Amino acid sequence: MYIKRYTAVAMIFIILVGWYVYAFVTQDSMSIDFFGITLPSFSIALLVVVPVFLLYVGTILHMSFYSLLRCFKHRKYEKDYEKLLDAIMDIYLGKADKHNSFKTQKYQLLGSLIDNTTFFPNQKLLANTADEKINNIMKLIEDIANSNVVDLKKYSLPSYNALVIQNERNRYKKGDISAEDILCNPTKYDKSLCVEVYVDFVKTAPFYAIEKYKEFLTKESLFEILQRINAESFTLEISNEELIKLFDKLDLTAKDYIEASSILSASMIPEQRMKLFETLSEDQENAMDAYLFTLFDLEMLAPADEILENSQPTEYLNFKSYRALKECNKHFNINLFT
Repeated sequence: MYIKRYTAVAMIFIILVGWYVYAFVTQDSMSIDFFGITLPSFSIALLVVVPVFLLYVGTILHMSFYSLLRCFKHRKYEKDYEKLLDAIMDIYLGKADKHNSFKTQKYQLLGSLIDNTTFFPNQKLLANTADEKINNIMKLIEDIANSNVVDLKKYSLPSYNALVIQNERNRYKKGDISAEDILCNPTKYDKSLCVEVYVDFVKTAPFYAIEKYKEFLTKESLFEILQRINAESFTLEISNEELIKLFDKLDLTAKDYIEASSILSASMIPEQRMKLFETLSEDQENAMDAYLFTLFDLEMLAPADEILENSQPTEYLNFKSYRALKECNKHFNINLFT
């Protein structure tokens, strides 16, 4: 734009110089010897105009050169701006492998900050920016947060990505995929999602299917299994040996074992329950409290007394207190001492 203005002004100036020399200085012509060659004669006014024109050409070349440099620099900033937007979208999408390379110094600083930053769009900003790509990303995030299912394939997100996990969870809750669809494809779905749906799966699945996917067993799913033993609906009949295998897969605390015994008290045959926790206590020190809890709950006081008498003075103080209260004819629910 400035070159066009400069050219217009320069042409007017060149014409005026030529006209002034021709009209007011001289209308003569002269020839020039150039390396022994005599050139045709030209008007002196034209010879005056030629250097001025050459100066104009030189300045145009100079201006064009620096204009081109500015153009290249501007393109670098434009490309870095696009990279910055892509980096922000990667953060919104929860991509972990963030590493952006910027050409300009100022954007290099911003890129370094973004590569080591995690942030999330504010609800007020959703689909309200000047960039359509970011608006699309934020609309996608909003849809997933609202339990809708969206297409994430084009973003190439890994299975452990939080948006992917929530999107698959939405698919599961809407019935697009079943718990077994997820459990039989552990490489396709994140383990946390497999563990989550396994809790639902064990509520109705047969025992052979529960064992098939027991790698996703947790304390929560174990307790769901225990509630089904001899229950009125979705009944499970499991031997102590099979139950012990499930217990052994988890690192349970003494409180967890007691809770398991409390759950089984509703439906398991007393003899089987007592034998189960006796066996567990032989291998797992944390299960001894649950065995004592089971004995007192079933009013099997003789074996409980034997264990307490052979224990250290600082061991099982809650059960010793419970026994002392019973001996004083003070009857309390055993659950108060767990």
